[in-house]
Amino acid sequence: MNNRKFYTALLILGIVLVSFNLRPAITSVGPVIGLIREDLSLANWSAGLLTTLPLVAFAFTSPVTPRISARFTNEIVLVAGTFLIFAGVAVRLIPNTAVLFAGTLLAGIGIAVCNVLLPGIVKEKFPDRVALMTGVYVTTMGVFASVASGVSIPVATGLGWGWTNALAIWAVPAFLAMVLWIYLIVKEGNTPRNGEYFELDQTNVWTSPLAWKIASFMGLQSFLFYVTVAWLPEILNAGGVSIATAGWMTSAALFIGLPASFIVPVIAEKFNDQRKMVLILGTFSLAGYFILWIGNSFALLMVSIICIGIALSGNFALALAFLGMRTKSARQAAALSGMAQAFGYTLAAAGPMLIGLLYDLSSSWTLPVLTLLLVSAGVILFGMEAGRNRYVEES
Repeated sequence: MNNRKFYTALLILGIVLVSFNLRPAITSVGPVIGLIREDLSLANWSAGLLTTLPLVAFAFTSPVTPRISARFTNEIVLVAGTFLIFAGVAVRLIPNTAVLFAGTLLAGIGIAVCNVLLPGIVKEKFPDRVALMTGVYVTTMGVFASVASGVSIPVATGLGWGWTNALAIWAVPAFLAMVLWIYLIVKEGNTPRNGEYFELDQTNVWTSPLAWKIASFMGLQSFLFYVTVAWLPEILNAGGVSIATAGWMTSAALFIGLPASFIVPVIAEKFNDQRKMVLILGTFSLAGYFILWIGNSFALLMVSIICIGIALSGNFALALAFLGMRTKSARQAAALSGMAQAFGYTLAAAGPMLIGLLYDLSSSWTLPVLTLLLVSAGVILFGMEAGRNRYVEES
């Protein structure tokens, strides 16, 4: 019994450690993107590609991950995912454009693998506490997204380590997660393959109107998240905020949203219809980006940061919750997860590069921020459809 409790504790720690690594490789880039751009002589659109590449990897990797997992088991493929994150982040120590982009793509593939597998592992290992464990790992993702964004400038300039070290330090938690999951695999012994769980008929979800609405909701909220972590420091800096303070404010936006990351999936599970929740979170999003557009004081910008943080974290947690609430079986939930993340991240991948291009063309952040307002309206539109009490199988 004691051994089983110890194993369960390590399993929870393993899930938490993996979730540590699902954001820092991306959110650590935004605050130092100006340093990278100057050091490597990058244009704004190509600098935006640093946060777009992982999303491209998400889009292409998500649909095939369940199939690979069916062949090798969740745990083994998860170890492979953490190794890819470790390798992709570690090579950022090399100040070379090609290596930087290659490492970013590699880390993105690893993150995509872990993104897809974690919900299935939680459902398999903690079937009676899915909402609670989902809240735990989503909140953990938010914590380290915030920490990574907040410490990039202090490490790069305050400690004088440069942007390479500020990005590469996040290889450490990836290495720890990889080692722990190797231990868990050895400790548990031969884990049965999950072929039955993952032997999916994806035809239904790919032709379901509701599935496409959920995927669009996921994609548009991801668009907002990745654009915000990539460009918010630059937008704030252009508004007169120092780059160090802008990095701290971006970190604060992610940190402020942490309670929503935990609370939203728990509350959402208690109701059949989530449209009111969509409207509340959508209002925060519209208010946040509108105030960012018109804000001419530090106080207004902080109000914007609070609203944006709540909206980003809440909508992300709700998107993950929809994957389970709008399907009747674990098999369909897995199929919907792969489909929604593939399409959703394809949509999100356009975000950072598009916003960088709009700035290059207009030499102003007005058009990019107005674009974020338009996307926020789209999140509400598709969220209202996804929030209705119905199932993918019935649509």
